[in-house]
Amino acid sequence: MRVLVTGGTGLIGSAVVAELLDNGHTVLALARSGASAQAVEAAGAEPLRGALADLDTLRAGAARADGVIHLAFNNDFSSPDTLAKSVAEEGAALAALGEALVGSDRPLVTCSGTPYIPGRASTEADPLITEGPVGGRGRAVTSVLGLSSRGVRSSAVRLPRTVHNQGSGGFAGLLTGIARRTGVSGYPGEGAQRWPAVHALDAAVLFRLALEQAEAGTSWHAVADEGDTVRDIATVIGRRLGLPVESVSAQTFGPLGQIFESDQPSSSTYTRQTLGWEPKHPSLLEDLENIQP
Repeated sequence: MRVLVTGGTGLIGSAVVAELLDNGHTVLALARSGASAQAVEAAGAEPLRGALADLDTLRAGAARADGVIHLAFNNDFSSPDTLAKSVAEEGAALAALGEALVGSDRPLVTCSGTPYIPGRASTEADPLITEGPVGGRGRAVTSVLGLSSRGVRSSAVRLPRTVHNQGSGGFAGLLTGIARRTGVSGYPGEGAQRWPAVHALDAAVLFRLALEQAEAGTSWHAVADEGDTVRDIATVIGRRLGLPVESVSAQTFGPLGQIFESDQPSSSTYTRQTLGWEPKHPSLLEDLENIQP
């Protein structure tokens, strides 16, 4: 297939582009800058110049592709307003991509987070969160899945709280950055809350499988580690950075504080059984040993 990929130069996107190319697909990747375009070309893909907010560019790119994988998101969590703007921008982009594919039976694979289900690990059958700081992302993805009734083979790969590679990425990466700035490797509350995780290279395989095989309107969990406690994550970060490990206020984590406090393990049993996906790369706690002081 010729696949349009948004976010193709990010931690996850670069792994997805490589996975697609290694398996015989060609890639048209959105590139918002000259540097991004050079990175896309260096990876062996064709750049499509434009940003996520350029809806006409997205529509044109989708029209040229046999399928779409959406990964782009402005990961600026500095304030509630900035986060809300990023969520709205992504929602508009997904709507444009979806409309461009209506009636074509082509695949549109988007991403979301694994849902939070009180008292147990979430599964692929659970609904996405549609309220709170990132509830708009859940609503946008739900709309994409609804395109299954309009001739789009839409699916969603739900990503865990940390998608990592070489010790960076995801919520654990945010903890590392905050630890470097504050001088404390902190965790909210008692730190017993659990976060699921997956290596970026394993997640990339699932995006390809969803593109190739997923039925319309389906959701999949890219979860390798069902849930590491935040305290354990902070402990490895503190040891690697030579910093004290302490409980800190949820306000330390800005608009994500409420999410950081939640116990949110997740399962991928159905995904593994149905698509034959099997993670092979290091776990989160193993990968965090790559953090450099």
